[in-house]
Amino acid sequence: MITVIVAIVHLILAATSDYWVDEGYMIAAGEFHPSLGYVDQPPVVPMIAAAMQWLGQGSLFVVRLPAVGATVAGVLLSALLAREFGGGRRAQVWTAFAYATGMWITLVGHWLTPYNLEPALWALLCWLLVRWIRLHRAGRADDRLLLLLGVVIGVTAETKFQLFLFCAALLVSVLAVGPRNLLRRPKFWAGALIAAVLAVPTLTWQAMHGWPQLAMGELVKSDSEALSGGRLGALLGMVGYAGVVGTLLLLVGVGRLLCATELRPYRLFAVSFLLLFVFFVVTSGRPYYLTGLYPVLMAAGAVGFQRVRESKGTKYSVIITCLAVPLSLAGAALAGVWLSASATLDAQFGVRSTAVLARQIDAGYHRIPEPRRDHTAVLTQSFYVAAFNDVYRTATGMPGAYSPHRGYGYFPIPGKTITSVLWVAQDPGQLRPFFAEIRPVAIRGQKMWLCAGRTRPWSAIWPAIRRL
Repeated sequence: MITVIVAIVHLILAATSDYWVDEGYMIAAGEFHPSLGYVDQPPVVPMIAAAMQWLGQGSLFVVRLPAVGATVAGVLLSALLAREFGGGRRAQVWTAFAYATGMWITLVGHWLTPYNLEPALWALLCWLLVRWIRLHRAGRADDRLLLLLGVVIGVTAETKFQLFLFCAALLVSVLAVGPRNLLRRPKFWAGALIAAVLAVPTLTWQAMHGWPQLAMGELVKSDSEALSGGRLGALLGMVGYAGVVGTLLLLVGVGRLLCATELRPYRLFAVSFLLLFVFFVVTSGRPYYLTGLYPVLMAAGAVGFQRVRESKGTKYSVIITCLAVPLSLAGAALAGVWLSASATLDAQFGVRSTAVLARQIDAGYHRIPEPRRDHTAVLTQSFYVAAFNDVYRTATGMPGAYSPHRGYGYFPIPGKTITSVLWVAQDPGQLRPFFAEIRPVAIRGQKMWLCAGRTRPWSAIWPAIRRL
């Protein structure tokens, strides 16, 4: 029932809300700049966005279907993890509810972005490991799960780079607290080989372009104070983003995974969480980076409450129920607030504002006299602006945009015949050293500048203006 409700809610949002800014970039990157890698992420989500854009003939609702599917899958996997830990129906429902009402999940659950698909992939990875451990303890180990684990790791590596840190934390945890016999299974290493082969494309692209993802890590750290409150924001958010019920279950789950005898074989998940938690706080990571570990920790917490009811009798069962009802109501209310916030963000940064921006760029471009227009390119200071110009280029008839910013800075640069640019930015200062003439283009609502008389070749200009 919870999965159905989550699916309906996010399908409604997918159908009625507007583009989120990152979605425009995913679509533009995949449709107009297909690649085996990008500066700021691996290629899977742009590929999915381009495929869904083609299937849906530009329908944002169709583009978002994989995002909603991933959100629903995360809810279902949360319940399955509770079942793997021995949880009954009540524990499974509470785990699913906790994950479904988490702040981050409700905010991004219908956006097709890497940070929406990643939690479900991490949850699937955890479920495969938990299931293998449980079956191994029962003398029925199914090592085919380890091969599938390799596939999931490989696909996740092509979705978001935090996966490599997660795998490193898991490996350290296995060596520290077990189960070490996992490392003696031939199919574990076969799965590792599968994962490595699947990760080759994006790693090769990164190597060929000087590992820009490492610089992106520094950018995240420098931006974290403004975007998420720095280290304190990371510390509070990586727990608080779990929501009202989720935070309780998460904290209880970490404690039980570390201390409960029945969960001793699964301690690697608590140790991995703590290792990554410390690392991301120290490096001022984004607060949502550990969302993918919520399901396994929440499941352990929910089963912990089930064990208390089973061992302590009716009195404690009533106490837990009295605790669960108001917490669940508060969790549902907070989820509603974040769903509303998601729709508000869509409206503020979505298709209405971006469509207006695309029309403004079109108007500015067509104010340039036709002979000069043939040698003029659209160049934007922000990669988001370039992306939405590309998203709407079919409707406006505009040529593709260039930008020295973020991923667009690594896309093809303007050709030799481009001697002028329509610079979409607040200030033309960045381009003054490279153009003989700069004058404003009078378009209401958006500052643009016609920069003419290129003084240096693009091969010299681009490295000077490219930035993350």
